[in-house]
Amino acid sequence: MLQHRPHTTVVLAMSADGKIADFRRSPARFGSKVDKAHLEKQIAASDAVLFGAGTLWAYGTTLTISDPTLVQLRAQEGKPPQPVYIVTTHSANLNPEIKFFKQPVRRWLITTTAGELSWKGRLRTLPSIGTKAQESPPEFEQILVFETPTREIDICAALKHLATLHITRLAVLGGGELVASLLGLDLIDELWLTICPLILGGNTAPTPVDGKGFLPDLAPKLQLLEVHAVEQEVFLHYRLQQPAD
Repeated sequence: MLQHRPHTTVVLAMSADGKIADFRRSPARFGSKVDKAHLEKQIAASDAVLFGAGTLWAYGTTLTISDPTLVQLRAQEGKPPQPVYIVTTHSANLNPEIKFFKQPVRRWLITTTAGELSWKGRLRTLPSIGTKAQESPPEFEQILVFETPTREIDICAALKHLATLHITRLAVLGGGELVASLLGLDLIDELWLTICPLILGGNTAPTPVDGKGFLPDLAPKLQLLEVHAVEQEVFLHYRLQQPAD
């Protein structure tokens, strides 16, 4: 396991047949208020939240901490009201006008050299705004460029760097491709999966772990830590087993 990186927890809700969205990749809003509160609690326990561009495109926004008790607990621990919200994307093909860029949160971007240039180019081509209604262009507080020799995002290097920025706990909110890449590199410590009472089906509908998949002998192994049933939903808490376990 890579050392000197944040403790990383995946938090996802899925249908009973293991889909995190329908075949149209619509925003997944099938979780209950209990599941939303659970997600907010996991976000509040983190220093940063990480998600892919596809997840951001689907929702156009992100879940922030609204529970006053959770905000107060963070303040008592010397933390800001909200964690850092980090988008990871190879191309940075993001819409600067979505609501995410108006939310009162700190935003970071993990991307490639091409992605950084693409994002800055998009900002330069935003339509001009009248003087009275002029607003600052949407910005990322930090743009972190980490590339492999093949010009892909070097997520290992990126997570190591996050640790140097005092990000000790990281929550990953999807999507399946991002989770697959993190799993393949042994960069995940825990998973929280909420099983919701519906069946979505669809051979193109995204799952918690997409990508190429794992053969049984090489598949990441899990240890079940907790099971909670609340009304019609089941909350599963797993720890990734290490080879020495």
